[in-house]
Amino acid sequence: MTQTSTQELRALACTPGGRPQPAPLPAQPAHIIRNEAEALEAARSFAALVAPGALQRDRDRLLPWREVEQFSHSGLWGITIPQEYGGAGVSTGTLTQAVGLIAAADGNLGHIPQNHYYALEVLRVGGSPAQKAFFYDRVLRGERLGNALAEIGHRDFRRRTQLLRESAGWFVQGSKFYCTGALFAHWIPTLASAQEDGGERMSLVFIPRDAPGVTVTDDWDGFGQRVTGSGSVQFERVRVEPEWVVPFTSSFERPTTIGPFAQIIHAALDAGIGHGALQAALPFIREHARPWVDSGVASAAQDPLLLQQLGNVHVRLRAADALVGRAALAVDAAQRAPTDDSVAAASVAVAQAKALSTSASLLAGSKLFELAGTASTLAGQGLDRFWRNARVHTLHDPVRWKYHAVGNYVLNGIRPPRHGAL
Repeated sequence: MTQTSTQELRALACTPGGRPQPAPLPAQPAHIIRNEAEALEAARSFAALVAPGALQRDRDRLLPWREVEQFSHSGLWGITIPQEYGGAGVSTGTLTQAVGLIAAADGNLGHIPQNHYYALEVLRVGGSPAQKAFFYDRVLRGERLGNALAEIGHRDFRRRTQLLRESAGWFVQGSKFYCTGALFAHWIPTLASAQEDGGERMSLVFIPRDAPGVTVTDDWDGFGQRVTGSGSVQFERVRVEPEWVVPFTSSFERPTTIGPFAQIIHAALDAGIGHGALQAALPFIREHARPWVDSGVASAAQDPLLLQQLGNVHVRLRAADALVGRAALAVDAAQRAPTDDSVAAASVAVAQAKALSTSASLLAGSKLFELAGTASTLAGQGLDRFWRNARVHTLHDPVRWKYHAVGNYVLNGIRPPRHGAL
């Protein structure tokens, strides 16, 4: 990849004519968050803002365009940018707390920026100083990164999305699915393959959302996470600049935190959705649920078996929180000093957190109905969204392999593989 200065990158972004250009920067600059306390306060404020509309957005499948604008302009989308580039450089623990707070209010909005943070981590690990300065600056001004990573069943290299390096320029050709956030994005970081030295190499290509040849289709019809903008993206010979291409394969040929960093955000999302289910269950149980006839108590809130079950949900969610917090410390340590051992320890700690956050989130969404009773299943209540969101999001990658990674590490001392899913 050519080493281009920050000034040249900015000039490229404004060059008229045949070369591809990003969209103009947002007219209203985003707020810049300066520290961790401010980040958490912003997350609490945004969660309180969006919680009242979560039911209607899910029920009527109303894409949250206004809420996403408010979200990114709050400054929360820039909080992981290092301080030397103008961001807050918050710890992984603060990021996961912020994500969890928002996911409890609306699992969709908690999910939308997940790949934005992921792409920023790929950029931090593998990008050049000029690339970091360019993209960090645009994010701090309010631009959003989506993703085009997943493909359906394309194990044959020739059928995957390709980065074509031709004499006429560089082009991306292919199609992607489950592209969370792409619909709302200014840039779509896209995983693309190229043949180099007889082997396949992957790059993360930052593609302007409005570039000629890019088609984003709002065709996600899963029963959960319904308004995350997780449609499909088609690239028809989309011209890109070399300066927008960040190495990906090479970032896994050495110990880096890209995998555990990505996965801990998923764990925080799942735990947050579970907390949202619990928070929704409490007032419903107090106000509407009835005690079982054999309990001998006047209200459901006094039912001893109900209290036992509710306590179990609470304990498991708090345990998931604790494992996420513990894993966040391991990720931070590995970011500061990435070695085979530190990255493996972070990956295992995140796998433990992901395993428990998955089961706790699903338990909370299911027990909500068991404890609140039949009235909680009425469509108008919309309480099924918590279980649906948890069930769909926890399928992101199979949790059974998290247990395998932990067991193999504990028993056999085998480090987990390094890739974007662990």
